[in-house]
Amino acid sequence: MKSPIQNYLEALHRELVHERGGQLASYIPELARVDPEQFGICLVTMDGVCYSVGDADTPFTIQSISKAFVYAAALADRGQEYVASKVGVEPSGDAFNSISLHPHTGAPLNPMINAGAIASTSIVAGATPQAQWQRIEAAMASFIGHEVEVDEAVFRSESETGHRNRAISWMLKNFDIVEGDPMAKLENYFRQCSVLVTCRDLAYMAATLANNGTHPLSRARTLPSEYVERVLGVMATCGMYDYAGSWLYEVGMPAKSGVGGGIIAVLPGRFGIGVFSPRLDEKGNSVRGIAACKRLSRDIGLNIFSCTSDPSVALGRMYTAASAPSRRQQGSEANALLKDQAHRIKYLSLNGYLAVDGIEYVIRQMLTLASDTHSFILDMHQVIGISESAARLLNQARIAFRDPANGGVAVTFSRIHNRPAISAPLSKTAGTGLGFLSFEDNDLAVEWCENRLLGELAAAAARTGQLKDARLFKDLPENLLQELEAVGTHQLYRAGTPILVSGEESDGRIFFIQSGQVSILVPLDDGANQRISTLGTGVVFGEMTLLGAGRRSASVFADMDTDCIVFAASDLDRISTRDPRFRIGLLENLASELADKLRIATQWIAALA
Repeated sequence: MKSPIQNYLEALHRELVHERGGQLASYIPELARVDPEQFGICLVTMDGVCYSVGDADTPFTIQSISKAFVYAAALADRGQEYVASKVGVEPSGDAFNSISLHPHTGAPLNPMINAGAIASTSIVAGATPQAQWQRIEAAMASFIGHEVEVDEAVFRSESETGHRNRAISWMLKNFDIVEGDPMAKLENYFRQCSVLVTCRDLAYMAATLANNGTHPLSRARTLPSEYVERVLGVMATCGMYDYAGSWLYEVGMPAKSGVGGGIIAVLPGRFGIGVFSPRLDEKGNSVRGIAACKRLSRDIGLNIFSCTSDPSVALGRMYTAASAPSRRQQGSEANALLKDQAHRIKYLSLNGYLAVDGIEYVIRQMLTLASDTHSFILDMHQVIGISESAARLLNQARIAFRDPANGGVAVTFSRIHNRPAISAPLSKTAGTGLGFLSFEDNDLAVEWCENRLLGELAAAAARTGQLKDARLFKDLPENLLQELEAVGTHQLYRAGTPILVSGEESDGRIFFIQSGQVSILVPLDDGANQRISTLGTGVVFGEMTLLGAGRRSASVFADMDTDCIVFAASDLDRISTRDPRFRIGLLENLASELADKLRIATQWIAALA
């Protein structure tokens, strides 16, 4: 089964591949020779998972995207104060190749225009231009996650046609921004722009910045954390040239584009995005790349101005119905099956405000568990809200899990408690059909999942219980079972009928459910009742009267038409008087049942701790 994120990216790619606006970058002859139809999208999570579609592994030259990472290397090598004396951080509002210098100091206005990038390249660590190139190469490799390669043909093409950049370099030399031979250092700039990358590489570079400077796969630190925010700051305000303001307003992520057709976008703490499509608009940005990032931001809520958190926080405790079964009591056959299969019912406790990255993480964990899962229970008790885009992904996953081709896994919700911040987005995005299945509490949810695991409830209820199968009468001799059956009376209780009422004096009756189902309810202080258990075919209730209970501690209602065999305690006493084995057997079975109930209650407490 595919992740909903993957399905979304594939649908987005199919839609945008028909966009053919823009032109190839013709001022660098080699860039005008690339295939204009290439188009890839990649999204990388903070734990290194990559979702990709299209030409995600097609090499192209990084071009101006390199500026952000060489600026990062300069900050790491020289420190913020020194770098600030050579290149500013103010948006220029001009094209990428503009000559935007401070009128007094001659420093370029920011490191994302060519003048600022050339300045950044000239100040990375290294006693010679060759040593500086080795530093640039190593820095870029650390962000990508593997060694880099230069497209020599593009490098030569850039060097042969880069007359404007030569003029900029000599001007920087004039203001003492560039020291030494400006032409040697300019060649490093041409070379860094000619490094070959893929869309996948760009996404991991972006994810490394999003992950506070730590590569999400290698876990190697590529940049001190105090400089990550500086790099992201200039990317946010200057990374898209004279489109930067509109980009931040419409997309809301720090980004950097390149005339090779690439764009990186960073959502700190959540995602790194790489997009590649070589047709450019008049500002030098990929047409399809901008369209894809706008849609990603809008459709799945990727915006630095929205709430963010560690996505793994969305998923708390995970446990199974083996440690937290329902409080329903049923026959030995069903109990044996559930004992063997209850681990296939899995609880996932969700937390906090659920955004797309948190839900993506939850769905990914569900996918790893799905092969051994029959039903998921998503406990929403600690959830304060869910975004509409996250709810849409969760509903898409829920529907996909339900498909028989994916194992027919049911996904249910519990403890939403009519909270509109959760129920409204889930309802709005549930699509056509029956919507989503939600239960008031975990016990109702797990009971439904148990019924599903055992088969349809009606089929189970139609079975006729046998006295020998009841826990209370287990292992009694056949002659005593026959005596017991002889003193019982059959009683049919219609659906909704009260059978026992809490607080009433016990009349000594004990009930065996031959078919049907009842609920055990206890009164609450506010006048309502709390269901504490459901009893099905083959189960006994009212047995506490054997211990001399004076008043009924709970009410019992028939959930459906229920056929019971009713025994009077006085009749059981007479059988016991004739054969003491009868009372001994009943008390031993009752003690064993109470011990099991205590064990299950302890497991519940441990599971919920």
